[in-house]
Amino acid sequence: MEPGDVVRLVSPSGPTRPDRVARGIELLEGWGLRVELGRHVFAEHGYLAGRDADRLDDLNAALADPRVRAVICTRGGYGAQRIADAVRWGPPKHLVGFSDITALQLSLWRVARRPAVHGPGAAWFDDRLPDISEMSLKSALMSTGELVAPRVEDGPLVEGPPATGLLLGGNLTMLATTLGTSDMPDLSGAILLLEDVGEAPYRLDRMLTQLIRAGALAGVAGVAVGQFTQCADHRPVTAFEVLQERLGTLGCPVLGGLPIGHGFGQLTVVVGAPATLDTQNGVLLSRLTDGCGTVAGAGLRP
Repeated sequence: MEPGDVVRLVSPSGPTRPDRVARGIELLEGWGLRVELGRHVFAEHGYLAGRDADRLDDLNAALADPRVRAVICTRGGYGAQRIADAVRWGPPKHLVGFSDITALQLSLWRVARRPAVHGPGAAWFDDRLPDISEMSLKSALMSTGELVAPRVEDGPLVEGPPATGLLLGGNLTMLATTLGTSDMPDLSGAILLLEDVGEAPYRLDRMLTQLIRAGALAGVAGVAVGQFTQCADHRPVTAFEVLQERLGTLGCPVLGGLPIGHGFGQLTVVVGAPATLDTQNGVLLSRLTDGCGTVAGAGLRP
């Protein structure tokens, strides 16, 4: 993408407020991008950002508009799975978001085999997203280099040689609830990305065990473990311990402590694109071109 390109903000999941999106608009416009709002971007319908039909209409309109170079979700929350089957994936353009937006990114991968930008939405919080978070997202949208996510804290670690493969996954809850649908990806040979928020350790155990029992994690080349934020419980078992034990059974390299997810200093990566997981140097590298040659960086055009 280049200065002057149009981005459209949509809310396909949970509701947000104008004051929470104002900072994100300021950043995007500071990069020289032209920001447009979906018609129902600030709608509310209980825990959803408007009725299904309205959220779907905003998303499909943004995807179909040839002027729009990036579709940026304001936030996650819940609701993307309710409309995923009716999304009309058109010409290539960025799809930006994380958390509940994992459902849409998995759908995009199934239908079009195209990458998506797993990074902060437009509801921007400076106390969680410092300058490094801004530059990481800007690099994903407006450059062609590798995106580097270094390990910044303790997390599950199973050492081994560097693993390469397509980076797939995202939010653990959304991945687990995709089992049994057509959007569940084949993870064999992939680098699996996992992150989550607000899930007690026993629920993390349950979701990982379900994925393992279903055979969904068989043949995974490596696991990149992002931030598991507010995942505490009153029992003396931590999320770290659950992830270490469950992921350690997969027989592949595992690298935790990556700043990807709901925590402080969130970095952006590209899902559906080639990646390298290097446990020895503590870094996840994601590239900006997918296996089919679709560009996910500068110069993206329908």
